[in-house]
Amino acid sequence: MAELELGRHCGVADCRQLDFLPFVCDGCSGVFCLQHRSRDAHGCSEVNIRNNSVKPDQHRSYPCSYKDCNGKELLPVLCPYCEKNFCLRHRHQSDHECEKLDTPKPRMAATQQLVKRIILFSDSKKNEEAKSKKRKGAKNNETAAKVALMKLKMHASGDKSVPQTERIYFQVFLPKGNKEKSKPMFFCSKWSIGKVVDFAASLASLKNDNNKSTSQKLRLCHTASGEALPFEHTLETWLSDKDYPLYNGGNIILEYLDNDVLFVEDTESYFS
Repeated sequence: MAELELGRHCGVADCRQLDFLPFVCDGCSGVFCLQHRSRDAHGCSEVNIRNNSVKPDQHRSYPCSYKDCNGKELLPVLCPYCEKNFCLRHRHQSDHECEKLDTPKPRMAATQQLVKRIILFSDSKKNEEAKSKKRKGAKNNETAAKVALMKLKMHASGDKSVPQTERIYFQVFLPKGNKEKSKPMFFCSKWSIGKVVDFAASLASLKNDNNKSTSQKLRLCHTASGEALPFEHTLETWLSDKDYPLYNGGNIILEYLDNDVLFVEDTESYFS
């Protein structure tokens, strides 16, 4: 399965950091990371020309292009896909409903997992029993999530600016070897999985190098299938998934995985 090409590398030769939301310089039109976004930081080739010709407006601001948003930023925050300017709140593709946002593709990994399960149950009777257990298990998970939801609402950490109607609560099980086993959190249903991972890592004080071309990435994984959820999908997409839905009040796993690994193994070991 081909790796998705996400983000751009910083144009500074000594940096080359992979940034999923890079900044485009309005002077030289180069692409840079957060650290080198200013003209002085990346030694902009246009800065001397502009300084010698017309004095820049010290009070210039960049309005957000998202509908009904009055937000402004002192520096341009351009979406690398639609190339429009947005405020920090709407810089993610899913947050400003980007016209270039790709429609989620079918998850081939989930299909392969299903095929493996069918092969294991060649006997028709055992296969039927397995399907019955799966339906019962899904129902039990949904019921357990409803019971756990009330307790999670009392103890969960999250962004208090998220409206109550958009809050989704999870018991987040942290990577193996972490001192803290799990932590109750809530997120916005409209957030992308990538944004959920970044926010959860911040709440749990976990190392997060997802914006770098490292050998491992911090991934959000399904407790039933073990599948690493794609970064570009939204949380609400998985809440309505027919095969393996997430439940408000349910469990979710955070784990470090190699770039070519699509599943976390032995999900039950996180709960024991």
